[in-house]
Amino acid sequence: MTRNLSAPNFAALQARALVARDFLRIVARDRATGAPQVVGFWSDVGNVAASVVNPDTGLTSTYDWYGSGTLIEVSDIPLVANLTVQSITIRMSQIDDLVEQAVRLYDCKQARVEVYRGLFDPDTRQLVAPAACRFVGFIDQIEIKTPAEGEDGGVEMTAVSHTQEITRSNPDTRSHESQKLRHPTDNFYQDVAVVGEQELFWGKASGKIPTKRASSGGVVARPSGRDSGGASYEGGGSR
Repeated sequence: MTRNLSAPNFAALQARALVARDFLRIVARDRATGAPQVVGFWSDVGNVAASVVNPDTGLTSTYDWYGSGTLIEVSDIPLVANLTVQSITIRMSQIDDLVEQAVRLYDCKQARVEVYRGLFDPDTRQLVAPAACRFVGFIDQIEIKTPAEGEDGGVEMTAVSHTQEITRSNPDTRSHESQKLRHPTDNFYQDVAVVGEQELFWGKASGKIPTKRASSGGVVARPSGRDSGGASYEGGGSR
């Protein structure tokens, strides 16, 4: 697939004078209040304020990003033009306090993840243009590796793209209470729980209407009884 680049980025790429850095933004939840808690990391040293292209609005937003080895690696991100669910792996430092806060203090289950790629001028060490968004998704799994002495540890996140939302089934039920949540005055399903027990009357006979399967695949109702003159009958009609 093709990628749209800003004019400054394209010109710098043509001159082969760029240094790439990754930015990671996590929108987790406070475990006590449920309020969103946002934290950003980038794959360089020091803390910076850098601009990115907001994936929801297309406008430029500036956020704070924390470095010093917090974001170690982001796996290759497939660039596809379809609706398949993509998965990436993000490795972070286990010993950094902000990383510990993000993955232990906050609730990261299905937290929103945004990954950006920023291109820097190696001479000025400034972004050539706002960092472009390369991935938007949700945290699917977090593994915190506590190493033995002399071994490597870290935090490894698996994130899936936002296209997973189209694979979710709707847990809603066809009920009067559910319909009222959509619109308080909608009474379309008010009798759905009892309509199967309702009785219809044919002549003077009462009770439920017996049915049987017709040869054509339809259902035939065959009520029996007596008419007002006392004559017996057995009728049928498809419905």
